[in-house]
Amino acid sequence: MGKRTRRMFTNEYKAEAVRLARDSDQSIGATAKAIGVSETALRRWRDQAEIDDGKGPAGALTTEERLEMRRLRRELSEVKMERDFLKKAAAFFAKEIT
Repeated sequence: MGKRTRRMFTNEYKAEAVRLARDSDQSIGATAKAIGVSETALRRWRDQAEIDDGKGPAGALTTEERLEMRRLRRELSEVKMERDFLKKAAAFFAKEIT
């Protein structure tokens, strides 16, 4: 059984899909089927668009905030690896000196 590849959609595609879902008289499921995406994906895109428009629940993260959080987590991970490396290097050189 082959590995499924994950499809990637541009932000413009997602925005257009959300616009179609909002403007259509069809259900979310029918709209999703018509454009070839899963109903769950279209619902997530719609919910995220509402959050980005300021209409979401209190405390929900906008797309920009999510991207910033992802960047900061990646940066923190790198800093931790650098710190751990420097600790080991310091311990190694401290042993050689004594």
